[in-house]
Amino acid sequence: MQDEKMLRSQLAKAMPWFGMDIGGTLTKLVYFEPKDITPDEQDQEAEILRNIRRYLTKNSAYGKTGHRDTHLQMDNVEIRKRRGSLHFIRFQTTDMSNFLLLAKQKGMAELVTTVCATGGGAFKFENEFRQQVNMKLAKFDELDTLIKGILFAEVQNPTECYFYENARDIMKSEKRAFDFSKPYPFILVNVGSGVSILAVYGPDNYKRVSGTSLGGGTFLGLCCLLTGCNSFEEAIQLATKGDNRKVDKLVRDIYGGDYDRFGLTGDLVASSFGQMHIKDKRSSVSREDLANATLVTITNNIGSIARMCALNEKMDKVVFVGNFLRVNPISMKLLAYAMEFWSNGTLKALFLEHEGYFGALGCLLQFNGEIAAALNETAETSQQTQKSETTADTFSNTINSTTSPHSNNTNNSDS
Repeated sequence: MQDEKMLRSQLAKAMPWFGMDIGGTLTKLVYFEPKDITPDEQDQEAEILRNIRRYLTKNSAYGKTGHRDTHLQMDNVEIRKRRGSLHFIRFQTTDMSNFLLLAKQKGMAELVTTVCATGGGAFKFENEFRQQVNMKLAKFDELDTLIKGILFAEVQNPTECYFYENARDIMKSEKRAFDFSKPYPFILVNVGSGVSILAVYGPDNYKRVSGTSLGGGTFLGLCCLLTGCNSFEEAIQLATKGDNRKVDKLVRDIYGGDYDRFGLTGDLVASSFGQMHIKDKRSSVSREDLANATLVTITNNIGSIARMCALNEKMDKVVFVGNFLRVNPISMKLLAYAMEFWSNGTLKALFLEHEGYFGALGCLLQFNGEIAAALNETAETSQQTQKSETTADTFSNTINSTTSPHSNNTNNSDS
């Protein structure tokens, strides 16, 4: 009964609402700030909660790697009959200890006992959350939350989805809004440290069809090795200024021009880094060229796999998401070009404004749902216990036995 009261108390707490996606490289956090707080709620709101809300919403940088993407803020959003703003915050997963220290200093654990989380880090850091700040991580499947977050964002933000017009001319291609109100079916390519590819037929009907270990983590790792850069942003800046043609071997380097028989133009990459076995070529390339070639290599690989998945599933929409696309229009244009070129215009590469935050957003949407489920479990367990006790008492009275009935059947459900 005491557990049920505690869970009901948790369920009644509308704030703070957080969703976390703890990835291999970045941790993404979505925070819902209510704007419809009543005078009574304002009076009851704890000073700690006010301080947390003020700290999160009035700053755009937290420590060394924490940032709030202010341009992604969504206002006038309705979640469980409350209206407010969604804030999108990210930090490097290697700084998780600093995040936990901040949560402890701000008194967050005094207000929240459960945080909904997804991603591999929800398992990796479970003990740290419990031991350092006494918080439980309610873990959700990362693909379920990804799709839930995408569908919610599309409904709330009509301009969420876009594509690149004139995709075959990367220098002249322009961003255009795309009507994604009738999305199904589509291929979903989630590019994080690695890549997962899903075929989505409906809101609760999808399957993982492919993936690759060569993703955003590969790009960053290789760039750090090859160029000496220290961050994803620096790697992208270098790539934007470079020329992969000084690093890669092109079709024209092999055939002297186009390969007309198979419709291969001379400027297509025939071999990534194919020039780097030549000493003179190695000595003449710049850090920028190496970064650009690395980016082209990764995007070509992702685009090729995505295209094959679309063909196999007979789908004509390919949606790319993930933090690899953050501050990275050059990769989006390369992916759009690849889809357009290799499909002869039958496949369209689509992108979403909130890129890598959909998993965290999907967790946020399930916050109260998780507690409600736990509440139901507790209530059912309580009823079963009472029923068992009643049955045991009846049995005991019937046989007039001095032996106390016992059960070795325990319920350790972890929602």
